Amino acid sequence: MSVRQCTILVTGGAGFIGSAVVRQLVREAEHLVINIDKLTYAGNLESLGDAAAAANYRFEQADVCDAAAMAHLFETYRPAAIIHLAAESHVDRSIDGPAPFIETNILGSYTLLEAAREYCARHVADAERAIGDGGFRYLQVSTDEVFGALTPDAPPFGADHPHRPNSPYAASKAAADHLARAWQRTFALPLYGDGRQVRDWLYVEDHARALRRVLNAGTPGRVYCIGGGAERTNIAVVEAVCDLLDRLVPGRGAASHRDLIAFVEDRPGHDRRYAVEIDSIAAELDWRPTESFASGLEETVRWYLDNEGWCQRVCDGSYRGARLGLMQQTKAGGRG
Repeated sequence: MSVRQCTILVTGGAGFIGSAVVRQLVREAEHLVINIDKLTYAGNLESLGDAAAAANYRFEQADVCDAAAMAHLFETYRPAAIIHLAAESHVDRSIDGPAPFIETNILGSYTLLEAAREYCARHVADAERAIGDGGFRYLQVSTDEVFGALTPDAPPFGADHPHRPNSPYAASKAAADHLARAWQRTFALPLYGDGRQVRDWLYVEDHARALRRVLNAGTPGRVYCIGGGAERTNIAVVEAVCDLLDRLVPGRGAASHRDLIAFVEDRPGHDRRYAVEIDSIAAELDWRPTESFASGLEETVRWYLDNEGWCQRVCDGSYRGARLGLMQQTKAGGRG
């Protein structure tokens, strides 16, 4: 099996989930992993760790909206698959300025789909492939926010739940999903979809493992919901982090870290509940999270404690305040 037959492109590979996917793929020696990232506020190459120095890793700084660059990368590396994670993110940023979300999440996804379609037309029909059933794979990574918000007593989202996005960010991701489905149906390209606010929490390494499982064994055109089966309110998560810090680093800053919790104005467009069902992916692809909420959270907290230098560089660099839209930053500054 040649390296070229196992080449995988990962867009947004310097992001939080993308870097976890890249790290896992690089550890599998049969894959040549190409990380494509524009390195905006959400990208940080330090997140790659030792993978960045691996012989089977390459980094390409490029914008998914750049059609010529995407065509060049497909032609240069002749990938067996692509995992599309690159996106403008965060609801509050999209409310403050929707334009970049429309450009990157919709136009960028379209550009990537077209590059993949043209590449497949030139090369894939006569090429042996090492991913899945032997055909080229395109994995579209979405978000549960495309489904809208859940009421407290509603069942979790399933793959057939209608799209009802409530923010520009969610709408742009929903549009990308529809583009991916349309390209699969039209052109036969294997595509996959994939306080008191409640979220379904999933350890990032489990998420990366799920994406790899869908990439390798998923059915073309099928939507797969990936979740942790661990619904928690935001305040419960914060309190759990505080309790872990009390145990792991007692006496740092307060008698209890819970004393440091401060409540601030809610962000705009903040849906009350998200959750997805995972019985379908468990039954079809034999995937479930390996980490519980408690064990995954402890792994996460321990990692941050062991990598305080990385955290400090992130706080000192391009991540500063980038989460909030300008409207929210102005309000925060105005309160003094």
